[in-house]
Amino acid sequence: MPRPKVATRESWRIKKWYDVVAPESLGGMVIASVPALDPSYLPGRTVEITLYDITGDFTHVNTKLKFQIYGVDGTTAKTFVKGVELMRDYLRSLTRRKSSKIALIHKLTTKDGVTVRVTAVTWTQFRCKSSQKRSIRLLMKEVLESKVPQMTFDDFVKAAVFSDQEGSLAQEITARVRKICSIRKVEIAKVKVLTPPSYATSIAAVPTAQQAVKAGQQSAVVS
Repeated sequence: MPRPKVATRESWRIKKWYDVVAPESLGGMVIASVPALDPSYLPGRTVEITLYDITGDFTHVNTKLKFQIYGVDGTTAKTFVKGVELMRDYLRSLTRRKSSKIALIHKLTTKDGVTVRVTAVTWTQFRCKSSQKRSIRLLMKEVLESKVPQMTFDDFVKAAVFSDQEGSLAQEITARVRKICSIRKVEIAKVKVLTPPSYATSIAAVPTAQQAVKAGQQSAVVS
């Protein structure tokens, strides 16, 4: 039995466009526009942009931000930061011969109960000993464990993303590990949100657009 034809062109015409906005902690600006047949299809969708698209600062072009939609207010789709990641080309440019790269992956929980997995990386000017690497990794862990649980999720995102600002996690780590050996660069290379903020927990129960479309197609075939 042939599959029923789907009127793709007609379904596209009746879709409505929604403005995706960044969280207020990052300016609350419109970062994208997405179409949907129904606003209930939007929660769970993700949008990726660079930090440069928000700040206009070219030095932030290497930072990728992933936003996830958790709610819709009229034609506005509200988001939270789902993840942060530095470009691979940028990370490769920091790794040089006769120097050391020390990475730490650590799971932490913010003051307001958001669990995140943080990847922090330190690059040294010269190659260091194994004992120095262990000490640097221990200090990185101590800084993260002392700072992140005292921050709200929004404050943590800003401290992780804006590494060039005073009080950022990268600056705090640099100040500590500099006492061990000469440091060239410290970056928060990646952040992954494992449990969403309390205001966005409802997205777990919302079906994605693909699931909704598939369910609609199955019901059409049955009928």
